[in-house]
Formats: sequence, structure tokens, C-alpha cells
Amino acid sequence: MKGEAATVASLIDDASARIAAKLGLDRDRLYLYGPHMAKVLGEPPKAKGKLVLVTAITPTPAGEGKTTTAIGLVDALWRLGKRAALALREPSLGPVFGVKGGATGGGKARVEPRHEINLHFTGDFHAVTSAVNLLNALLDNHLHQGNELGIDPRRIELKRAIDMNDRALRHIVLGLGGKAHGVPREGGFELTVASEVMALMSLARDFQDLKRRLGRMRVAFTHEGKPVYAEDLMAVGAMAALLRQAFLPNLVQTAEGNPAFIHMGPFGNIAHGTNSLRASLFALGLADLVVQEAGFATDLGLEKFMNVVARTTGLVPEAVVLVATIRALRYHGGQDAYGMPDPKAVKAGLANLEKHVENVELFGYKPVIALNRFPSDAPEEIALVRAFAEERGLPFAPSEVYAQGGEGGLELAERVLEALDLPHAYRPLYPLEASLEAKVEAIATRVYGAEGVEWSEEAKRALKAAKKEGCEALPVVVAKAATSLSDNPRLRGRPRGFTVRVTDLRCRLGAGFVVVYMGGIETLPGLPKTPQAFGIDVDEEGNIRGMDY
Repeated sequence: MKGEAATVASLIDDASARIAAKLGLDRDRLYLYGPHMAKVLGEPPKAKGKLVLVTAITPTPAGEGKTTTAIGLVDALWRLGKRAALALREPSLGPVFGVKGGATGGGKARVEPRHEINLHFTGDFHAVTSAVNLLNALLDNHLHQGNELGIDPRRIELKRAIDMNDRALRHIVLGLGGKAHGVPREGGFELTVASEVMALMSLARDFQDLKRRLGRMRVAFTHEGKPVYAEDLMAVGAMAALLRQAFLPNLVQTAEGNPAFIHMGPFGNIAHGTNSLRASLFALGLADLVVQEAGFATDLGLEKFMNVVARTTGLVPEAVVLVATIRALRYHGGQDAYGMPDPKAVKAGLANLEKHVENVELFGYKPVIALNRFPSDAPEEIALVRAFAEERGLPFAPSEVYAQGGEGGLELAERVLEALDLPHAYRPLYPLEASLEAKVEAIATRVYGAEGVEWSEEAKRALKAAKKEGCEALPVVVAKAATSLSDNPRLRGRPRGFTVRVTDLRCRLGAGFVVVYMGGIETLPGLPKTPQAFGIDVDEEGNIRGMDY
């Protein structure tokens, strides 16, 4: 048994150390989680690498392979002799068991161990969920124990968290059952990835910054209208203790054995949509090229990266990859099923691609168009996209990394390397000193293509309160539909002549931005009629089935 145990330990060391060694990272900097996962200890080296940001056109409900493309691009860059690293968000159990499935890529362009990453991974999301719910427990206990701060139970903003799509928990009543069970009030849950704790975890530079941000979380208002923060409830220390291990970035590998940092997971449609700053800093300090994904399309992930993440953290891309698919172009061209060749629909759908190109250019970059290939793509359809790119002088490459791994991404990798030498000039869309109304107007009209912005009465009241609290100098994060450039998920292609409607606004001082809600966006989605969970099982040998995408 001793010999067997030694062999297992050696395999663990070898697997973890091999990936770390490709980046020049010593074994003693790893905190092991089994044979293929580790957390990275200490502080990141000074950044030396160049950042490549991967975004996409407006997706179909199933997504367009942005993660798969990013993974395959890293593998292709290694094949070209470049020391590259991947930076991705952690998957949420909501989509894993819901509509989209896992977030570890697919085919031969995936990260491993994919099942562990898609499920519990290193426990980061459980830690975030626990920290959010601890803060809620301390808040409700404060009410129960006399409410010294004078918190108005009708003006509590804080929600509990759960990493599972469960629409029945969006709005709940707490404290029923008599005096011993707490103070009755309305409450609710949101998806863990939509919580402010998740957002600030991904933007914090170090542990001191993390604790500062935790303390600045606004949880409620008093009867006199005074804001109440997490630090007022003396919650910061205990929350930080829960998050201590989760704050360390995770190091895993691609299917071809190349390094991948996967850490934190705010969604691009209800948060800012990027992995943690810590993961990016480690990647940039250890690799020459870093490929990072921004959630959903340019109107969501890219816009927020440029206006919020880049100006907050200093992470500025050197090149941008814009992922498109033939099936999405069919969809935006009017084909409902989007699975059959239809050059006419593709041609009509190019208007959506055109708008996303314009959005990338708004921020000072010429995008590399990556066409993520599917078996159903017809040569005539592909030719239409290639001609579109050539007419506009845009770098273009088909990507077949799903079927071929890094080999299928060599042309894309070459175009990206060329793009790194192209002139670019990062520029945010609005100045921070602009009013909140002006910031929202700029995003809506210039990025979405809206004619204007309407504000509900509730949103107007929230706007007034945010200004009073001193939030006007913060950048804006818009929560809206992901499957349309507008706030209406049914409007495909490149909609025109529409107006977006702001339904609510929340000041998130811990995260460092103002969340603006548009349309009927929910921070706790529901499961579809036929969720992905129906197809997931464990066989007699303990192998997970139904999660291979």
C-alpha cells in the first residue's frame, strides 16, 4: 500500500507540476486539489504578457462557441511556439443543468478535468454562496436582536444566493412562524454569479482590497433613508474567512496539456462577465500571450470589459477576436431552426455581425473574425462571411478547433499574431465624470443602436438615491437580454427604431459600479421545459454521462 500511495502522490505531483512548469511556476506555489487541479499561492509576477480578448456576435440560446474558440486558440498558439495561457470564468450550475450546459469548451478544444470544473470544482462558488448567505443571516439576526441600526425591513436590497436556476425562490417571505423565527419580511434569492460578492471577488486586486470592497456592500436603508453597509453589520471578517481559499486562482489544463486559469464567474448579461483579475494577473505575469473571454456578445461582455474592467483594473487588450457562427447568422437572418444551410438567411444575418464589428471599432480595435465551423455549414455560406470580412479589410479565419483541437486553430492563431501588430488605441465609451443618464444613453444608442432610453418611475427614484449616495462617478453595468442587441430577446438581427427601458438601478459600491436593469431581466433564471439535467447521469463505474459537449 505504501508503494501504491507513493505512486499516486507522484502522479499528482507530476500532473500539477507539469502544467505549472510550462509557465515557469514552481511546485511549491501550488495547493493541490487532486491530480489535475490546483490553486496558485502567493502574489502574481509583474505583468509581461499581451492580452487577447475573445467576444462574439449575438448568440443563439445555445451559444456560439466562444469558450471553445478561446481554448483552441491557446492550443494553437502553443503549436506555433508561443507561451500562452487561458483565462476563463468558472461555470455556474445554473446553465450546466439548464439551457446551455457546461462552460468547459467542447470536442477537442476543452479544459480538463471538465466534469469537476463544471460541477463543484475547488468549491469557489460554494464559498461565495456561503459568504452571501452569512451576510443575510447577520442582517436578519440584527433585525431579530433589536435592530440597533434602525434598518427598514421594507428597504432591504440584499438577496440570498443559490447557484441553481430556481424561479420559485426569486421572491419569498421570511421570518414566519412566530417571534422566535425572526422578523417577517419579503426577500429573495439571486444566482450566485449575479451576487455582488461574486462581482467584487473578480475585481479585487488583493486580499486587502477584497475586504475593503466587502465592507462597502450596501445591504439596506434605515427608516431615515441612511444607507447601511456590510461593515455596519460587522460581517467583513467572517465573510473574508469564508472567501480566503476561494480568492486563490485555479490552475488546470486544456485537453492538449496547456495552462488554463479558471476563476470566478460573473455572467455577462447580469454582471460584468469576466474571470477574476487575480487569474488574469497571474496569466499575464507568467505567459507571453493570454487569451481571455468576455461573456456573451460585444454589447454585453466586451462593452463592460472596456468600460468597467479595463479602466478599473488596467487590463487593456492588445487584440480582439470576434467569434461568429453560420447558425447564428441564419438565426439573425430569420431562420428559426438555424440548423439547415440557408445562404439567403446568412446574408441577411450579416447585419448583426456588422454591428458587432462596429462595436469593437468603437473601442479602438479592428477585430479578427473567427468563424466557428459546424458540420452543417455550407461552402457558399462560409464564402459570404469571408467576403464580408475582405470587403471591410478585416482579418478572417475559419476555426475548427472543436473537431481538430489546436491544429484546427492554426490559421486563427496566425491572424491573431498579425493583429497584435496592428495599430489600436483603447478608448472607453464615456468619461466617468458624465452623469449616469449620459452613460446609459451612450451605451444604449452607440452600442445597442437604440434611439433612446426610457426610465420607469422606480428607476427614476433609484437614480435619485444613487446620485445622493455619491454613485454618479462609477461606471455602469447593464443587465439585459443576451440574445438581442436590444432589451427585447425577440428582436433578432440588427434591430432599428427601438427604445430601451430602464426598470431599476442599484448602486454596488463594493463591486465599484452601478447596475442598470433593462427589460424583464432576471437575476435568478428558471429552468427550461427540457433542462440539460434530464440527460445527465452516473454509470455503474461512477463515470458521469451526458456532460460531453
